Amino acid sequence: MIIAVDGPAASGKGTLAAGLAQHYRLPHLDTGLLYRAVGWSVREIADGPEFEAQAIATAQALDAAHLSDLEALISAEAGIFASRVAVIDEVRVAMRTYQRDFAGQPGGAVLDGRDIGTVICPGADAKLFITADSKVCMERRARQLEARGLSVDRYGLYHQIEERNARDMANPHGGFYKADDAHLLDTTLLDIETSLRAAIAIVDGTMARKAGL
Repeated sequence: MIIAVDGPAASGKGTLAAGLAQHYRLPHLDTGLLYRAVGWSVREIADGPEFEAQAIATAQALDAAHLSDLEALISAEAGIFASRVAVIDEVRVAMRTYQRDFAGQPGGAVLDGRDIGTVICPGADAKLFITADSKVCMERRARQLEARGLSVDRYGLYHQIEERNARDMANPHGGFYKADDAHLLDTTLLDIETSLRAAIAIVDGTMARKAGL
């Protein structure tokens, strides 16, 4: 069973995807970390002529070592660099291969990101698109960062999240939108336990319908 979970930054999609993976005993991939890892690795040459070429090379050679600095990768700054490398077609090709290989393993998987249900796994067994009010998303991300001992400029963080969402939505090579067959789950007023119960109910209902039950 392949479960695709999409949505904007800090909507709760990653937490829900991890919860779904645990519930159904499936491996989980946070695909956003892949783009963040590529973008973060080339951040120091972001304004240089080698930026695109180095981003492509990094994407093609990506491995677990690139994902080790989680504190840096979940930062708003890393999100901005992620959206910059995500518009490079060769980077997206490398990332699609990585993600599809993960999804294709025996038994299936849970993947969360921005284009899982539209581009990476359009034939996923169950698709969810998670959304939430932008200010709520900002506050959630701020609390995540503060829990790691980091100071947060909420005004700046809000605009960084909005900028990344706008950039990814405008990416002509991307698929950051709700798939026609995806189920919309708004978590603005829901805590994580309630959101997870709702997500499980969506997946169970989808699979039951497909099984003709």
